[in-house]
Amino acid sequence: MALLSLTASHHELDLDALERLSTGAHSIGGSAVAACDVITGAVVLATCNRFELYLDVEAPLDGPGVRHATEHVARLVAEASGVAPEDAARSFRARAGGEVAEHLFSVASGLDSMVVGEREIAGQVKRALETAHADGLTSSTLELLFQTASRTSKRVSTGTTLGGAGRSVVALGLDLASAELPPWHQVRAVLIGTGSYAGASLAALRALGCDDVRVYSQSGRAEEFAAARGAEAVTDLVGALEDADLVVSCSGARGRAVAAGTGVRREQAIEHVLDAASVVRARERAAVVAGDEPEEARPMVVLDLALHRDVDPHVADVEGVLLYDLATLAAHSPSIASDLVAHARAIVDEAAREFEETRLGRAADAAVVALLADAERRIRAEVDDVVALRRAEGDDPTDDEVEELARGVRRRVHADLHKAIVAARAAAVEESRTAERAVVADAEAMIAEADAGIR
Repeated sequence: MALLSLTASHHELDLDALERLSTGAHSIGGSAVAACDVITGAVVLATCNRFELYLDVEAPLDGPGVRHATEHVARLVAEASGVAPEDAARSFRARAGGEVAEHLFSVASGLDSMVVGEREIAGQVKRALETAHADGLTSSTLELLFQTASRTSKRVSTGTTLGGAGRSVVALGLDLASAELPPWHQVRAVLIGTGSYAGASLAALRALGCDDVRVYSQSGRAEEFAAARGAEAVTDLVGALEDADLVVSCSGARGRAVAAGTGVRREQAIEHVLDAASVVRARERAAVVAGDEPEEARPMVVLDLALHRDVDPHVADVEGVLLYDLATLAAHSPSIASDLVAHARAIVDEAAREFEETRLGRAADAAVVALLADAERRIRAEVDDVVALRRAEGDDPTDDEVEELARGVRRRVHADLHKAIVAARAAAVEESRTAERAVVADAEAMIAEADAGIR
């Protein structure tokens, strides 16, 4: 078995390219397991700034099986997203073996985020495993990998102050917006979306003192979401915008793909949840009510926290409206002290090493079992020789004496065996690592030669 990850994030791609690539992301795991025999498990992690697939591949560690899985998944991503297969393949960075755990643990701990130290990613990693588990797509190795990632995230959170020093995407957006808003207890907000980011946004708004929050959702789930959280649901978005100071949009409703039978069909592209025309109409109505000209209407701040942009970029052209999207937030992301990041990185590296020792140690079990079996043969032979000698000398040992003799021989043989076991395990682990390094090289070569690989 081999772990393989294909990752695309804001580090390698601009957000527009990442948005296109991640269309239909949630269907890829099931499609990969169903369509590729060597893929025995898959977990998809799709957030506002990353699209990652973690695969358990049942293939020899000589590369061809992993290359086949990589090519196949790239093809599935291309079909679901509508991008060219070679572009899909080139967009991913392939990791295998120990690199997979190190990367996921860094992601879960907020070290690879747009905003270093963000808190939401730990919950997203946990939910990614829960979703894959509920869909029957995980394997024991992937379960262990993601559970260890969550534990590592907690170790970083409790062992450092990274979570307090880093800012979440939501918190950063609200911080930037606050400079243009009334005091928070006077702010009238509209929240678009009902997912995990919407819940985090509502909690952050309330923590700041903003209690006037109306919730809108194209999915029809706003009423249930709002009722569970003591907020107000609205069905008329334009009406809600008329007196809004702040709009926080994080529905990610555009560009979704849905399963259809055993394949995947792409939904017709959904228009922006919030377009410029709607904002203009809302502000014109507000101006009429206030008796002012439209351009004198109160300012509005719009935060678009969705990767698949909820908000039409032309909203920024509307007079009196300030639009912050993910690219804007990334540019304003605060820096974190290098020693704090180094401390968190050390925790991640240690956890990754421990995980690999556990995982690769399984490959060494056969060698260790063989050594122990050989030791038992040596012990029995030595005890039999001593007993035979004593009997030849007329001294027939009792059963208790034979047992005591065996214990003494076993202690001595096992003491001598310890070094051999450690050496055998280390050799087996290093052999596995060497093989997996070759897998990494093969997979990365496939990505670099995507045109040839896709053909």
